[in-house]
Amino acid sequence: MGEIRPHSVTITEFGAVGDGVTLNTKAFQNAIFYLNSFADKGGAKLFVPAGRWLTGSFDLISHLTLWLDKDAVILGSMNSDDWPVVDPLASYGRGRELPGGRHRSLIYGRNLTDVLHAGDNGTIDGQGSVWWNWFRRKTLNYTRPHLVELMNSTGVVISNLTFLNSPFWTIHPVYCSHVIVQNVTILAPLDSPNTDGIDPDSSDDVCIEDCYISTGDDLISIKSGWDEYGISFARPSRNIIIRRLTGHNRNGSGIAIGSEMSGGVSEVYAENIYFFNSSTGIILKTARGRGGYVRNIYISNVTLVGVDTAIFFNSNFSQHPDEFYDPNALPVIERITFKDVIGDNIKVAGLLKGIEGDSFRHICLLNITLDVTTKSPWNCSNIQGYSTLVSPETCEPLKESIYPKHYSDCYLLPNHLRSSGNQNKGSWLFSCPSPCQGNVSRHKKLIGVADFVVV
Repeated sequence: MGEIRPHSVTITEFGAVGDGVTLNTKAFQNAIFYLNSFADKGGAKLFVPAGRWLTGSFDLISHLTLWLDKDAVILGSMNSDDWPVVDPLASYGRGRELPGGRHRSLIYGRNLTDVLHAGDNGTIDGQGSVWWNWFRRKTLNYTRPHLVELMNSTGVVISNLTFLNSPFWTIHPVYCSHVIVQNVTILAPLDSPNTDGIDPDSSDDVCIEDCYISTGDDLISIKSGWDEYGISFARPSRNIIIRRLTGHNRNGSGIAIGSEMSGGVSEVYAENIYFFNSSTGIILKTARGRGGYVRNIYISNVTLVGVDTAIFFNSNFSQHPDEFYDPNALPVIERITFKDVIGDNIKVAGLLKGIEGDSFRHICLLNITLDVTTKSPWNCSNIQGYSTLVSPETCEPLKESIYPKHYSDCYLLPNHLRSSGNQNKGSWLFSCPSPCQGNVSRHKKLIGVADFVVV
């Protein structure tokens, strides 16, 4: 197991009671305050044994392993007073749902290093139904909380856990670097509002792999700030790798970019993806006023079954933080490659809508075969690109062949052609600058897995 934490305590030592009724916020806070004294002495581990541990929001620290037994369930309080209100994110300018602040996540950390959430498949349950009802009734004063949010942190690992019923987005790393989310299950009812699975936000070097997600909205959504606030904050999301993702939803997409992408999104690699019984496979969401860019995206080895729209570019996300956004701030969309996509029982192959007067270019489709049930499989406007081996035949703006003239315009196709050789299909991706490699080995020797761990 590598290095073991030299200091370890159990949450019951601080008075916690795992009966699902007793509020244990103070126990978590006191335990973590105590363990902070060991941060420079090799770090410490907080063990959560079998039981149902009700708590409000609590802070994490660096060099902490939060370890959940396989029969441990951390339950989010159903009293909004136990989720403090904090300032909005600078890159959003206000709460995402309402002006002003936002409720803090159940498990929260900022300015941390070497943070690992891992476990023996214990459970964190946000008990979000009360929040969904408040949202639907429009009785909230502040934006709903996430289940886990880490801000301005580096070296984060979240693994071997089940997350249930988040009030809002489930896992939200924002302004983070070197983040690994692996072997997690994320579940929420298919009609639960905005319960995204994993939302990397203005973060870089992020690896998401071997996850199963079924929620009420996007399974993964890559973001980077909202309109003028995101443009000003100017922290992009980049070098995001997604591997071996399975899941479904009815009101969102499998993988989304945006719609809050004003700080820019680039170098996204997704492979070995399986989505079923879902509204949308892959979506790019943007609008006039967003600014920013989405470029250098490579998505390959995708299987879709029972998906309404396989690929969707939606440029009409008209929510803005306030009236001060610049309607002339147009996003730059370029060099997006879809390769090796198969689909069965698909209603629409592609609904690809750019913005008039904007640049959506070098969109490349290669080796895509979809069984489409409607008579108009493609609908495209204000985009430019190329295609090869696409069935059903693609739309006019993409009909020009990738080969021989345009393969260098398509993101990563030259790399693929050079490195394919006798290698296994998809193995070339491991030559990409990957956060999944060095970080995994470096963090896993610490459980140890990492210094801030939820296990």
